[in-house]
Amino acid sequence: MEGAVFPFIVAALCTVAFLVSFIHDRRRLRNGFYLFFALFFIAITLLSLLAAVSPDAAAWLIIVALVLFAVTVLALAVFLICNGITMLRREGRRPANVLSLLAGLGICALIVFNATVSQIGWAPLDTLRGCVNGILAYVSFTFVCFLLYSIVYGRIRSEKGVDFVVVLGSGLLGGRTVPPLLTSRLNRALNVLAKEHKRNREPMMVTSGGQGPDEEVPEARAMADYLVGAGLPQERILLEDRSTTTFENLRFSAEIMQEHKPGYRCAVVTNNFHVLRAALIARRAKVNGQVIGAPTAWYFWPSATIREFVAVLVDHKIKNLVICGLIMLSQVLQLVT
Repeated sequence: MEGAVFPFIVAALCTVAFLVSFIHDRRRLRNGFYLFFALFFIAITLLSLLAAVSPDAAAWLIIVALVLFAVTVLALAVFLICNGITMLRREGRRPANVLSLLAGLGICALIVFNATVSQIGWAPLDTLRGCVNGILAYVSFTFVCFLLYSIVYGRIRSEKGVDFVVVLGSGLLGGRTVPPLLTSRLNRALNVLAKEHKRNREPMMVTSGGQGPDEEVPEARAMADYLVGAGLPQERILLEDRSTTTFENLRFSAEIMQEHKPGYRCAVVTNNFHVLRAALIARRAKVNGQVIGAPTAWYFWPSATIREFVAVLVDHKIKNLVICGLIMLSQVLQLVT
């Protein structure tokens, strides 16, 4: 039982850190790291308790977990490749649509690379392998924390009332037609309005999106037209039609809401794969509200989630480059010593 004390203490500390940080502001990426370590050390605690009762059972559980991990990696590679092919067939050959395919092929390439280097046994290649595996381990760990908290954040609902519902734009089809992705967001926003109405609250809708070079009207106008067609009165819709990025979507929308009602509270609607990154941006833009997600086609979700994760890495590029540099430095030092 003594072996379970330390991981239990760490698990308790991580859980407390997660709860305190989450209550203070759930729109922080670090919450995902706290949550991951809390769950990880809870698992270690349970494994230590099992080992104290039955060492053989604990050993078998570890073996099964390692086998499942290896099988999961292979299954993930196959799934990502198949998903990438589906994306190319249904969404066209755009760079953003090949991310899942590239990730699946990357996993296969990594397996072959490690097996080949192990057979060669040359020190410089071993160092290169250490650098590659170390950096990918760090990126994979960060992705797991990002994905874990994305799921948790997206499933938590706030019961506090809102004064505005902001819908983020995502581009138009044919210059003025609302595409399925954006339709999903708008329908989700209408659902929020309906729930607020049952609570005797009538929030305003804010459609947010500027006009792209290939668009006949601003996205905000096309979204407003869709909402009016769905039965929402025009006077309940405010347009934010200047933005070109998600940050501008949120900052300009915040200015409109603050002008109409100082001390407002809002809900921001986007697609489920975009929820966590939009929440991080909303915090930077000082928007007083949480982000909720609309459903996305299953085949679209993997590539879109990878794209969102890459964008988060880029948003913190200095920190990530420093960590990757330290990983490479540690491997080089092992080679020269």
